[in-house]
Amino acid sequence: MYYLNENIQFPDVSEASPEGVLAIGGDLSVERLILAYKSGIFPWFDDAEPIVWWSPDPRFVLFPEKLKVSKSMRQVLRNSDFVVTVNKDFRTVITECSKMKRDGQAGTWITEHMIDAYVELHEQGFAKSVEVWQNDTLVAGLYGVDLGNGVFCGESMFTKVSNASKVGFITFIQNTNYKLIDCQVYTNHLESLGAEEVDRQVFLSYL
Repeated sequence: MYYLNENIQFPDVSEASPEGVLAIGGDLSVERLILAYKSGIFPWFDDAEPIVWWSPDPRFVLFPEKLKVSKSMRQVLRNSDFVVTVNKDFRTVITECSKMKRDGQAGTWITEHMIDAYVELHEQGFAKSVEVWQNDTLVAGLYGVDLGNGVFCGESMFTKVSNASKVGFITFIQNTNYKLIDCQVYTNHLESLGAEEVDRQVFLSYL
C-alpha cells in the first residue's frame, strides 16, 4: 500500500490492489485532483477514513453512442416539465448528492472536505454540475470532473422525483460531445443506460 505525502504524485495504476485501491493519504488540492483524474485515479472514502485513492480494473464507462434510452424514457423526455441546466448551482448539487441514502452504505462518502475541494475545482473550471428543475425547484442533479480531454468523469447524482436524474443524465449526454463518460464502478442504474465494463488500459487510452 502506498502512502502519499505532500509531493503531488501517484504510483502507477498497475500497483492498485485487486479491489482497485491504489494509495492512501495526501490531500484534495486542485493540483492533486487534476493529476489524479488525468491518471485514471479518483478519491473515495468517508469521514472515518484517510483519503483513499482508487483506480479499479475493469473500469465502468459509457460510450455516448451506446446510450440506451427506453421507449418509456423517450416519452418522459418529450412530455415532462423538467428543465435541465448546466453549472447553475454546483454547490447545492454536490451537497444534495451527499445527503442521498445509498444501498449498503451507512453514511456518505461525500464529506464536507470533499464538497469544498470539488467546489474549488468547479470554480477553476474543472468540474461541472447538471441541474434538473421542476416548477423552479431543484429535484435532481449530477456532477463530475471535466479536464477538457473529451472525457466526463461522473462522480455522483441525486434525485427527489422519479426519472428526474435520468432526464438530467440523458439530456446532458445528448447535448455534449464527450467521447467517453467515466462511471467508475458498476451500478445497475447506469448499466440500464448502456454503461459497460472495459479493461483499465482501454479506459486510460482515452485520457
